[in-house]
Amino acid sequence: MRILVVEDEPDLLRTVAQALREDGYAVDEASDGEEGLYKATAWAYDAIVLDLLMPGLTGWEVLQRLRRTHKTPVLILTARDGVQDRVRGLDSGADDYLTKPFHLVELRARLRALIRRSAGEASSEIQIGLLALDLRSRQVTREGIVLQLTPREYALLELLALHRGRVVSRTEIYDHLFEEAEESLSNLIDVHVSNLRRKLGGDFITTRRGQGYILHD
Repeated sequence: MRILVVEDEPDLLRTVAQALREDGYAVDEASDGEEGLYKATAWAYDAIVLDLLMPGLTGWEVLQRLRRTHKTPVLILTARDGVQDRVRGLDSGADDYLTKPFHLVELRARLRALIRRSAGEASSEIQIGLLALDLRSRQVTREGIVLQLTPREYALLELLALHRGRVVSRTEIYDHLFEEAEESLSNLIDVHVSNLRRKLGGDFITTRRGQGYILHD
């Protein structure tokens, strides 16, 4: 899953981005509203963490302009904790609101919930035949046995699982799994899919040639 963090405090931006990368997310960073709006509209993100009080283009303005064209889940991150601020943020199109200071564990949980809800998934556990995904612990089991997946393999499986039953194109996979600065090899998706098939069993993921991959429900 790919996250955009828009924050003008360098230390906080670095801390949040690093914490999310350690969780296996692909993370892009923006240090002001202009850059944040450009990236938010140029690439497909699973969620956006957006600061409100930034010089130049504020988080309010970024959110308002983003909502004209995009439905990407947005988590507002700000020191403004008044009721009117929260109401304004939610009414402007934000999906959640977290005030500073905050605990990273809560930020992670709120992002997981946003991504899950945007995919129409109510539960944090997904059962697909003998396969079970726990979106909280990022653990995958088959018939109760924990499977050892790399962070990138898990991210790919989670993406396919959240959209199970429909074809996910190679472009979507690239957009959701790789950061903007990351140079991905053209056959890297094939390698990850091959590794997943070996670990999960060959019946779960089907290749639709010229279209992408589908995880059967």
